[in-house]
This record gives sequence, structure tokens and C-alpha cells, in this order.
Amino acid sequence: MKAAVLKSFGSPLVIEDVPDPAIGTGEVIVDVVATRVLSYMNEVLDGTRNYALDLPIVPGPGGIGRVRAIGPDATRLAVGDWVFCDPTVRSRDDSVAPDIALQGLTAAGPGGILLQKHFRHGSFAQQMRLPTENVKRLGAITSEEATRWCALGTLLVPYGGFLAADLRPGETVLVSGATGNFGSAAVSVALAMGAACVVAPGRNEKILDDLVRRFDDRVKPVRLTGNEDDDRESMRRAAPGPIDCVFDIMPPSVSPTVVRAAVMTVRAYGRIVLMGGVGMAGGAGLELPYPWIMRNCISIHGVWMYPPDAASRLIALVRAGLLRLDEYKATAFDLDHANEAVEHAAANGGPFKLTVIRP
Repeated sequence: MKAAVLKSFGSPLVIEDVPDPAIGTGEVIVDVVATRVLSYMNEVLDGTRNYALDLPIVPGPGGIGRVRAIGPDATRLAVGDWVFCDPTVRSRDDSVAPDIALQGLTAAGPGGILLQKHFRHGSFAQQMRLPTENVKRLGAITSEEATRWCALGTLLVPYGGFLAADLRPGETVLVSGATGNFGSAAVSVALAMGAACVVAPGRNEKILDDLVRRFDDRVKPVRLTGNEDDDRESMRRAAPGPIDCVFDIMPPSVSPTVVRAAVMTVRAYGRIVLMGGVGMAGGAGLELPYPWIMRNCISIHGVWMYPPDAASRLIALVRAGLLRLDEYKATAFDLDHANEAVEHAAANGGPFKLTVIRP
């Protein structure tokens, strides 16, 4: 098969023929029809993000495709099924605290590295091999629709955060980082899950206005000034009532004070979800007052990715018409132009934008 291979950090992807993946028990082979390109994939491939990748490797986290072959333990999947390829691979020998690798992207710890040695190659290829449990049926779609269904990979991240926080219909949510790619996805996911209101702070007024245009007055925009106390008060005033849940997805470049201003708007007995990157680039971490957390009975959820059943549940939200994929504008490249796709994704990130490779 044809694949885009990363042979050394900082070098272009090499488009070449590689051996077809061989199926084993507990595995599925999928013909990749479309796969998204992360806006920061260039930083993964050049080594800037220092992601754990054992080279050479075919990168690419997840995608949309059709089942090519199934193992003997599959009872529901059939050859030809349209599926979502979930890149979050978990070890099967510890269900309580499984090791995790993001297939085609990175791995967490020594256990994740061991997983990556087998489930290593990602979706920048014509075929990929996945664990059976990572292949989620979509139902009938067309090849053209596969491009937009790639948005599932972005939407699943905030969905995992809101599942961890047990977001309930009618609640008020604040999304810290609402003007970014994952943050704007969080706004749409929260509303699809039944949030009555989403407070959306940010500095980019154009994007804030666009969020209101897309989702009407359920979104309450807040223009940030950089003053922690003033911004916190502005966010609280924008909400129609107490803020039940704060979701943070700010990138590593953001100051912890910006995140703290948002996090500390949550009501007593409220929940906080941390999925962003504060401190990951070597800067200061997030400092929160111990007495405030204790006396207000604040629940803080650190969340990486999402539970195993999240993809199927999110697909059901899309099928029910509660979550709209047509919010996303996609630009597609063929596999021969994978390097151009990576460059395009880096230059064209932002809310409701997709860069996709169609192998």
C-alpha cells in the first residue's frame, strides 16, 4: 500500500509503498478514506512537541474508512462497514488503569511505548490496523461525507471532558479557550449535550461574534482584557446564573493567570475540567487556592482524551441531529500531497476548519 512515512524528525514525509498491514486476532484492517490533519501536526513531525514516536512511523491519528478485514472475535462488524477509527488505543491487561497510546501520534509512558510497537502506524496511509474495539460503526455515509465526518476526532476531545464532569441538560458552562479549534468544538458539544448557556471568553471578537451567529444567544461572549480580577468578574456577569462547569482547553502558550481567571468563576460545588496545556511547555503551572477548593467543594477533573464508549455515543448525537458536522469547512488533499496538507493545516487552524487527507 501507499503511505506517508516519517523517517526522521524535521524531514518531510516520504510517500512510498510499504507492506500491507497483517491482521491478527482482536484486530481489524480498515481502508482509510479520509483522515484529519491536526493544526499542530507540523510541530509533531519536526520534533518541537517532543511526542513519543518510534521512527520510522506512518503518522495520523484516527480517520474515517471502510472495513477491509475482521478478526475471528468480531461479531457485529462486517466487511464494507463505514467506520470511525478511534486512535486512543488502551492496553487490554489492566482495565482499571490502562496504558494508552494515540496511534500514529504519541504514547504515554513506558506502557504506551509498548503499545505503540504494535499499534504504531496511523492513518496517513491507504490501510491501517486497529484493535477491534477501536473501530466504531457510523452507518451509511457517502465517500464525500467521509471528509466532514473527520470532525469527530476534534469533537471527541471536549466530549470526553464533559462526560467526566457529568454535564447535565440545563446547566451553564464556561469554555476557557472558546475561540480555538478544540474550544469552539467544546461550545458546540456542550450545547448538543443540553447546556442552556455557554459563556465564551476570548480576545478575538470576530470569532466570538461568529460563535453567537452559529449558536444564537445561548452563547454569551466575553472580551478578555488580561486583568485577572476584571476578567473573572466579566465572565460571571455574562452568565445568566451560577456557572456549573468550567472547561479549560487553553494551549501551552497561555499564561496560567488567564486560565485561573476562568476556572475560579465556577460556583460552589461546581466542576472544573482541565484538558489544556498550561505548564506543558516548561512554564509555570496552574496555582489554585487550597481553601477555595476545599470550602467550596470544587471538583477538579484532569482528563486526557475520552472513555472507550465515547465515540459511539458522539456518533449517536450526530445521527440525532443534535451535533452538526456541517459547521465544519474542509479542505482535502490526496496522499501524494501529505506534506502540503500538513503545511495547510498549520496555516489554517481555527474554529470549524478541517484539513483532510484522502488516501
